[in-house]
Amino acid sequence: MTRFTWAIVAALALAPPLVVRAQEPAGTVRDQTVEDLPAHPGREETFGLCTACHAYRLVSNQGMSRERWDETLTWMTERQNMPDIQGPERALILDYLATAHPPKAPSRTGGFQNPFAPQ
Repeated sequence: MTRFTWAIVAALALAPPLVVRAQEPAGTVRDQTVEDLPAHPGREETFGLCTACHAYRLVSNQGMSRERWDETLTWMTERQNMPDIQGPERALILDYLATAHPPKAPSRTGGFQNPFAPQ
């Protein structure tokens, strides 16, 4: 081997190991965890119920009154086979949704359209 080759081999042997981190592709949405949600009573129960079927981001992008959240839960129970949550557990989840994701102001383009709203 030439001196140049030995110099490269020695430099690589003495260099600290490279740490390569995989980058997420552009546009990749990171999975949410329960800790990412606003801290209010019912956070864990709501996260567990919602993420059993879809990403929580679908919920957090909504903004509805407690009454609309209640209608949405009923719709999902009747049309999407979500477990029928009633009593104190339903109240806790509805309180969380209404507090953490209240109604959003309508946009200038005609207002917010809820994809879960009954037609």
